[in-house]
Amino acid sequence: MLTIWGSPSGQTCEGHSRRDFLRIGGLGTAALSLPTLLAARTTAAATGQATKDTSVIWLWLGGGATQIETFDPKMEAPAEFRSTVGAVDTTVPGLQFGGLFPRMAQVAQHMAIVRSFAHRNSGHGGGTHWVMTGYDYPPADQGSQPIKPSMGAVAARVRGPNHPRTGIPTFVRLSGIYGDGASWLGAGAAPFDSGGQARNNMNLAIQRERLSDRRGLLSDLDRIDRHLDRSGLMSGLDEFEGQAFSLIFSEAKAAFDLTKEDAGTRERYGKGLGEQLLLARRLCEAGCGFVNIHYGGWDMHGGIVQGMRGRAPAMDQGVSALVEDLVARGLAERVLLVITGEFGRTPRINGGAGRDHWAPLSPLAFACGGLRTGQVIGESSAKAEVPKNRPISPQDLMATVFHVLGIPQDVAFRDPAGRPTSMIAGGQVIDELV
Repeated sequence: MLTIWGSPSGQTCEGHSRRDFLRIGGLGTAALSLPTLLAARTTAAATGQATKDTSVIWLWLGGGATQIETFDPKMEAPAEFRSTVGAVDTTVPGLQFGGLFPRMAQVAQHMAIVRSFAHRNSGHGGGTHWVMTGYDYPPADQGSQPIKPSMGAVAARVRGPNHPRTGIPTFVRLSGIYGDGASWLGAGAAPFDSGGQARNNMNLAIQRERLSDRRGLLSDLDRIDRHLDRSGLMSGLDEFEGQAFSLIFSEAKAAFDLTKEDAGTRERYGKGLGEQLLLARRLCEAGCGFVNIHYGGWDMHGGIVQGMRGRAPAMDQGVSALVEDLVARGLAERVLLVITGEFGRTPRINGGAGRDHWAPLSPLAFACGGLRTGQVIGESSAKAEVPKNRPISPQDLMATVFHVLGIPQDVAFRDPAGRPTSMIAGGQVIDELV
C-alpha cells in the first residue's frame, strides 16, 4: 500500500490531537481499495465541469493565531494591546508584520493582508467549521460531525478526483483539520489523506516485482470471454485498476517525493512546516487543486511571547520560501496561498501573559494566486478588537477561493434530502483582490 506517515502537530486547549496517516490502495491478495475509491470519485464527479488549472494551498493556523502578533501589530496602541513581539517593516510602505516575521516581511509585495476578517464563533470546533465551510454550526463545539463540505471537497466534486494528465488527486490533506472533509458530498469528494507531517516519500508495502506480477495476472484475466459480462462491469474494473497502477507509478507518486528537490531548496524551506509547504508546491505544480496543511500550537492562553517564538520562525521561513519559489517558478498566477485559522485572540493581554479566543477579529492573508497583492484590505479598530471598516466574512473568503479556482459562484449540489443547495449563501468575492 502507499503510506505517508504523520506525527502529532499540536493540541488545542480542548486536547484535540492531529495524528493521522494515509493508506492508498490495499494491494493485498483480495482486491485494490484504491480502484474502488477512484471509481467512487469518478462517479461523484460525473456532473462536474471544467475549471481553471489553478491551485490553493490552505495553511491552517490551528488553535487560533493572534491577529496582533502576526499581521496587525498595533504598535501605536497601549502596551497591553500592542504586539508583544514588536513589529517589522515590510516591503509595502506603511505595512508592518509582527516582529517575528522578518522573512515574510521581505515578500509582502506578493501578499495581501485582510485586517477585517471576522465571525462570531469563538469555539475551536465552531470557529473551524465556519471558516472551513463558510457556515456556522455551534454543535461543532461539542464534537458533532460537520454538516457542510469544505472548500477542497467542493473543488474535488467540481473538477473530478484526479488531474487528467498526471493522475495527481485534486484534493490532498497533508494534515487533518476538523471540517475539511466532504460531508454529504460523499466519498468521491473526500481528500486523499496523508495526515500529520508528510515524510519525504510514499512507500510501497509490496515489491515492484509483485506489482508487475499482479499486472500480468490482470492481463491474463483480460483473456476471459467478455461476452459473459453483458453489464460491462469487467471493462469498468479494468479502467480503475489501470488508474490505480498509473497513480502508483506516474508523476503523481513522484510529486510526493521530496528527495527529488535539491538540497538547497529543501534547506530554504526548512524542516517540519517547511517540508509540508514544499510538498504542497510540488503537488500543485503537478496539478493538485487544493492542499490542506495544519500548523497548530497557536492556542496561547498564556506565555504568548514564548509561544510565538516557538511557532513563528518555521512559518516565517517556510512561507517566505514558498512565496519566493512560486514567483521564481512562474507559479504566482496559478497557485494561491491562504493563511488563516478558526479565530484570532483577545486584544488585551490577560493575567497569564497570553490572549484568549476572539472570533470578532481573525488573521487572514493571501499570497500570489493571480490576485492583486502588496496591499491591506480593511482596517481594524484602534485596539484590534473588531473591524473598523470593510468587514470580511468566511463566506467572502470562500467566494474568493472559488473565484481563483474557477468554481462558479452559484455552484450547488443536492443535499441528503435531495434539495439543490448552494455552496455560497451571500458571500462576495473580495473586490480589491481581483
